[in-house]
Amino acid sequence: MDKARVITLFIGVVRAKSFSQAAVEAGLTPQAVSKAVRQLEEHLGVRLFHRTTRSLSLTDEGQRLFELANPGLRLLDEALDQVQNSRREVDGLIRIAAPTSLGTNLLAPLIAGFQQQYPGASFDLQLSDHFTDLIEAKIDVGFRAGHPPERNLVARRIGDIVLHICAAPSYIERHGVPRNAQELLQHRCTGFRQPNTGRLVPWELHGEGGTVFMDVPCVASFNTAESEVAAVREGVGIGQLAGFMLGDDLAQGRLRHLLPQLDTHNAGVYMYYQQRTRMPLRVRHFIDYAIEASKHAFPNLRKAK
Repeated sequence: MDKARVITLFIGVVRAKSFSQAAVEAGLTPQAVSKAVRQLEEHLGVRLFHRTTRSLSLTDEGQRLFELANPGLRLLDEALDQVQNSRREVDGLIRIAAPTSLGTNLLAPLIAGFQQQYPGASFDLQLSDHFTDLIEAKIDVGFRAGHPPERNLVARRIGDIVLHICAAPSYIERHGVPRNAQELLQHRCTGFRQPNTGRLVPWELHGEGGTVFMDVPCVASFNTAESEVAAVREGVGIGQLAGFMLGDDLAQGRLRHLLPQLDTHNAGVYMYYQQRTRMPLRVRHFIDYAIEASKHAFPNLRKAK
């Protein structure tokens, strides 16, 4: 016997004061409702209703069961309503700011996965390699690669960025492979220019005493990560590139991983947002989803420790 089902039908009969009306509300036949109530009576070993051709009333045992079970069913109804309403409240627009490097590699699958759970959610994704002020731009959630924002914001590290030294096979054929960090100074290298400051970012290398920073000979500099990866892929020079940007380049041989002992993972991908107690539910759900998804959904992004 399905206890939840028969008790629900029993309460329906009491509220409707009729087997026929309860059957209509449950989408069943009166005979099916009557059978369910009889099963409940047989299970309990008591009669729950006084039945005549003209009237229907509860026995003392039936009244007691109704008084005990009815509040619980009401709580269940309320819980289901709240969950349903909560889903509706997730509907609406979520505004996101991120650098272009994260748009394709991280946020596109993140948005797709979230909308599978909440089809009513929509997104306005603003991609820029400049740091975005959330308040001024009316942004709900921001993402950035590198280091956490220094402003008064909540910042969550959702993944580690591993920096690889890479070169295309065509470059290696022409110039060979450096054997150590010092030999990098004899090679043609690419550089990344910080969009906010315009400064050339030094390479970050793992050394015996920890992380060291090196200014390499730069034959081409870029202010977007995508353009630097494309240039390295074309053989312009050796580049230090974020692992999550490489996709299948290493596996398919378009790029070669050089000097892996110098790889670092000090930088990360950060999600940041304002300190608000009355955050829209859809934004809170998206933040929670992003944190959980980052644990397993992005193979090219190392899990944050």
